[in-house]
Amino acid sequence: MSRDHWEKHAGEWAAWARTPDFDAYWQYAPAFFELLAPPRGRTLEVGCGEGRVTRDLLQRGHHVTAVDATAALLKLARDADTTAGYLRCDAAALPFSNESFDLVVFYNSLMDIDDMEAGVREAARVLTPGGRMCACVTHPIADAGKFESREPDARFVIEGEYLGGRRWLQLPVERGGLTMNFSGWAYPLESYFGALERAGFAVEALREPAGGEADDRGHWHRIPMFLMWRAVKTA
Repeated sequence: MSRDHWEKHAGEWAAWARTPDFDAYWQYAPAFFELLAPPRGRTLEVGCGEGRVTRDLLQRGHHVTAVDATAALLKLARDADTTAGYLRCDAAALPFSNESFDLVVFYNSLMDIDDMEAGVREAARVLTPGGRMCACVTHPIADAGKFESREPDARFVIEGEYLGGRRWLQLPVERGGLTMNFSGWAYPLESYFGALERAGFAVEALREPAGGEADDRGHWHRIPMFLMWRAVKTA
């Protein structure tokens, strides 16, 4: 399960996430925050990890409750900030009343939820009528394949079928003296948007930010690394 993985690597992730201008968050977060409506009522962040998105939401005036399934990551988040409310829980069984939040945020966490569709249903349940859900995920295309070689012009190849169920991915990365073993679920595009529709959401805005993070092979400027959307609860 992904939560076991994150318990084991919480310290590595905190070092990775908290190094300024180190990973893709610093490049892509502004595009994500542009999707969010101005602060109104209560905001819930699901899968807050070590808390960097929560802290950025607080700086933008949001009244935030943040949840995660990983105890080690929640401790890191609480140690870095005492303003938000932090709670350990399962995204598929949120311990909140119906219609108790105006905004639900999933920043690169929705794809790590074991039951992603249940997480989307729970987001719909706790949102007020007309409330928004904003999410960023690693792009389903980027997760589906790989480059054939390290050459800058190498082809990006998807083997087998793209459509279908979720896949478990593992990607160890070493950069700038830091190491992180990324592991989690990957879902095709149809799974995300099918889950949104069945939960009563309508997509208002969609972003595939250009200019992907280039690695030492110069690959990632050629395909989108992230997919972001804002959806409104209609049912």
